[in-house]
Amino acid sequence: MPKRSEFVEYLLEMLQPLGEIRAKSMFGGWGLYADELFFAIVAEETLYFKVDGTNCPEFEERGLKPFRFEMRDKVATMRYYQPPAEALDNRELLCAWARKGVEAAARAKVRKKTLNAEAQRRREGKRKK
Repeated sequence: MPKRSEFVEYLLEMLQPLGEIRAKSMFGGWGLYADELFFAIVAEETLYFKVDGTNCPEFEERGLKPFRFEMRDKVATMRYYQPPAEALDNRELLCAWARKGVEAAARAKVRKKTLNAEAQRRREGKRKK
């Protein structure tokens, strides 16, 4: 496991008011988790929070940038956006933006559970026929 950067350590300290936050090494960067919710990415010393249809417009209206990476000769974009630059120096503001990522991750988990339950009901319905 690579050694965490000072930036990741700083973020973990700044995000303490949110509760148990941990960093997990992934693909040359870091994933940040609140409990078991994957809510942020740190790549090349840049922080990105999870977005969805509910909170993405707020990030885009402020001109915040999404996480992009090269993959097989093309650029892929993920649904993770940078917080405003001023949030990185303000714990209260950073935690407010991080909560948006945690909430998006929680909504995604609920959607996944619902979709899995619906798929299970369909499979069971097919077996009864």
